[in-house]
Amino acid sequence: MVKSKAKKCFVGLDFGTSGARVAVIDDDCHLLWQAAVPYDTVSDADWVKTWRLALFTLLKEIPGEYKAQLQAIAIDGTSATVLLLDSRGKPLSKPILYNDSRGQAVKNLLAQFAPPDHLVNSSTSSLAKLLWWSQQLEFCQARYFCHQADWLAYLLHGRLGISDYHNALKLGYDVQRLTYPDWLKHQSWFNLLPQIVAPGTVIAPLLSAVAQQCGLPSNCWVCSGTTDSIAAFLASGASQPGDAVTSLGSTLVLKLLSKHPVADLSSGVYSHRWGDLWLTGGASNAGGAVLQQFFSPGELARLSLAIDPSVASPLNFYPLPKPGERFPINDPDFPPCLTPRPQDDLAFLNGLLEGLGRIEALGYQKLQQLGATPVKHILTAGGGAKNQTWQKIRERLMGVSIAQSPQSDAAYGVARLAQQGFQGFQQQSVPNF
Repeated sequence: MVKSKAKKCFVGLDFGTSGARVAVIDDDCHLLWQAAVPYDTVSDADWVKTWRLALFTLLKEIPGEYKAQLQAIAIDGTSATVLLLDSRGKPLSKPILYNDSRGQAVKNLLAQFAPPDHLVNSSTSSLAKLLWWSQQLEFCQARYFCHQADWLAYLLHGRLGISDYHNALKLGYDVQRLTYPDWLKHQSWFNLLPQIVAPGTVIAPLLSAVAQQCGLPSNCWVCSGTTDSIAAFLASGASQPGDAVTSLGSTLVLKLLSKHPVADLSSGVYSHRWGDLWLTGGASNAGGAVLQQFFSPGELARLSLAIDPSVASPLNFYPLPKPGERFPINDPDFPPCLTPRPQDDLAFLNGLLEGLGRIEALGYQKLQQLGATPVKHILTAGGGAKNQTWQKIRERLMGVSIAQSPQSDAAYGVARLAQQGFQGFQQQSVPNF
């Protein structure tokens, strides 16, 4: 009997906010294996040590049968989590995490050269953090500024100064023209900024020491990465203009593939480049958190089954857990509307689900009003994706097909990025006679 040829394998590593995950897929994007390790949650954790340990622990744990067929690896990290490195790639101080707002202290300096309506003007942007570092003593030793995903990939391939245009968006990189803007090029520290390539670009093979340490093939390639939220979108398989993914977690997060980039920075709307398309979206403060204020998971499941999703609720709720909304309404004082509350829990839950569905519909309408491609099909991720009653309510409100995303794990998504990058690299490497 002739044994069938083993399929090629690809690895994605997701470094999220609370832990790291790994996924192995084959050439047909079938999930073969996955694992996770939590971070040490101590507030003053040594993040460099924690991330490095998680990276090599997960790579070593990959089963040998998949290691032997491993072709490429890609990594995602949290957006705007950054490091300042010396000439040897060693961090000069602790990383600054995605949600750290110390950039507020240098916003006046940033305003002197950055356009007033640019995404970098946030106190948590990558560029604001770099500018804050420029005021510190250790900055004179700096040779490289990088993102979390860049640095982790460097540990595998050994090449410093490379990033992708998803991570670099909040650094000020112009993703429409695919170049750094002149207002960045004129800064004294511009030489610290990384070379930018497309996400999934094949960079270099594994360092021989890494391959030996982890039991991986030396001809395995390391690709440029992406951010964790984009990796989660990539996991869904959405690929056409009008495809969207709604994440129904504690908040509602909408992402839509569009033919045109759109932005409304006051509402947190901006666009990532997605090949020849654009990935845009927004996040509401409404979501599953407000449901959990009133119902247990068991009650939600039981009562949802008793709701007729074809009948509209007469209640006009805007279910926020507390005052303040970002998108589709931008008002820090916007009040929740949860009254009048019916005595019947079934009617109350129906009103809440209908209200959340209306917020989602308003969100996609807002994106379309800004110039995005109209939504045609929605895939749903997150805990709320399992609620079929809610799905049918949303389909009625939006008039488009909605389905549960077959995959929503960012590690799976970034494994797909590695696979796509490797396939493109192979096609470019074939001589054209």
